[in-house]
Amino acid sequence: MTLRQDAKQIIKESISRVLPDEAVKRTLDGKTFAQGNVYLVAVGKAAWQMAAAAQGVLGQRLSKGIVLTKYGHVQGEIPGVICYEAGHPVPDEGSFRGTEAVLAMTEHLQPEDTVLFLLSGGGSALFEKPLIPEEELSDVTEQLLACGADIVEMNTIRKRLSAVKGGKFALHCAPAKVFSIVLSDILGDPLDMIASGPASPDSSTCAQARHLVNKYHLRISGEARRCLKTETPKELSNVESVISGSVTELCRAAAKSCRQLGYEPVLLTDQLDCEAREAGSFLASVAKTHRKTSRSMAFIAGGETVVHLKGKGKGGRNQELALSAAPGLSGIGNAALFSIGSDGTDGPTDAAGGYVDGSTKRCLADQGIDIYRVLEDNNAYEALKACDGLIITGPTGTNVNDVAVLLLDGSRDEL
Repeated sequence: MTLRQDAKQIIKESISRVLPDEAVKRTLDGKTFAQGNVYLVAVGKAAWQMAAAAQGVLGQRLSKGIVLTKYGHVQGEIPGVICYEAGHPVPDEGSFRGTEAVLAMTEHLQPEDTVLFLLSGGGSALFEKPLIPEEELSDVTEQLLACGADIVEMNTIRKRLSAVKGGKFALHCAPAKVFSIVLSDILGDPLDMIASGPASPDSSTCAQARHLVNKYHLRISGEARRCLKTETPKELSNVESVISGSVTELCRAAAKSCRQLGYEPVLLTDQLDCEAREAGSFLASVAKTHRKTSRSMAFIAGGETVVHLKGKGKGGRNQELALSAAPGLSGIGNAALFSIGSDGTDGPTDAAGGYVDGSTKRCLADQGIDIYRVLEDNNAYEALKACDGLIITGPTGTNVNDVAVLLLDGSRDEL
C-alpha cells in the first residue's frame, strides 16, 4: 500500500472507533428513569447519530424528542423525534428556530420527568437564544473567530450573551432532572465549556469575560456589556452528566490502526493547542529528524489548533496545518502527513482536512502556486484541491477534536 492508502485506512478506522453509537448505548445500558416522561434533546454536530442510538435503546420510553444539528448532518427520520438543521460556526435563523422548539418542549416539566440531553461539539452555535440582537451575536462570533480566540475564550463570552448557555438550559428544565451524555470536543473535557455548557455549572466569571473583550478589542454594544455583568449559575442540583468520548480515544484509535499497518505509533500529545501553521511546521521538523529511520513510525498529535484569519481565502485549521507541513516535507519520499477534524468538516468547507507528502510542494510549484502566499490568504482549500490533497469524508456523526498523523515508512527510500 502507498502512504496515501495507509492514511485513508487510518482515517477510516480511527473515526469508526470513536462514533458515538456504542458510547451512548453503553451509557444507557441498565439506566432507569423516573416514572415521568422522558424527553430527548440532542444538540451538536453528532446529535443525529447520538439521538438515533438513544432511540434504539429506549424506544417507546421516549415521549418525544428534538435533534438540532448542522446543515447536512441529518441522515434520516428518527421515530418520535423532530430534526432541525442550523448554522455553524455562526448561529443563524435555524439555530434560533430549533432552540425555541426545544424550549417549548421542555416548558412546565414535572419533578418526575427527565430530559435526556445528548451534547456534542458545535452546540455553541447550534443551540442559541440570544439576549442581544441576532445580528450582533453573529458579529461577535465572527470577531472571535477572526481574532483567533480559542474555544474556551469564545464560550466564556457567548454563554453570557445567551438564554440557554452556561447552565441556563438546566435551570429552564427544573424541577425535572437532566441526564446529559457528552461527546467532548474541548481539551481536558471541561463540562461547562463543551457547547458552552447548557446543563453545567459555569466556572468562568464575568471578570474573565470583560478581560477577553479588552484583550481582543471586541466591538460590542452597551446591551452586550450589561449581559457580561450578569453572573451565570455556579450550582445545579438537577443534572447528572457522563462524558462518553474525547480526543484521547481518537488518538488511541489512530495509534491502534497505525500499529495494525506496521507503523510504530508515538503519541506526541493529545493536548495540541497552538497555531495550525506552527503545528504543521513542527511535525515536518519531526520528519526531518527521523527521515532515515529503518522502522516505520507514526507520530500522532491530537487536539485543536487555531487560525488567525488574515486573508479572504477558503480553508480550515486542519487544511492549514497540513499545507504548512508541505515545505518541510519537500523531498522526503518516505513521509506523509494528514490532519482531520473527526466530525468530517473543517472550517466552512466540505473537507475534513488535508493530506501532504514529500511531493506536494513541487506539485504546487509546477502549477505556479506558492504555499506561503496561499497561507497568507488562508486559502489552503484551493491549494490542496490542486494537488489532490483534500480529505473528504462527509459528516461522520462524531465530534471529538482533531488528529494529525505523520507517517514515516522505513521500507521506502527518500526522493
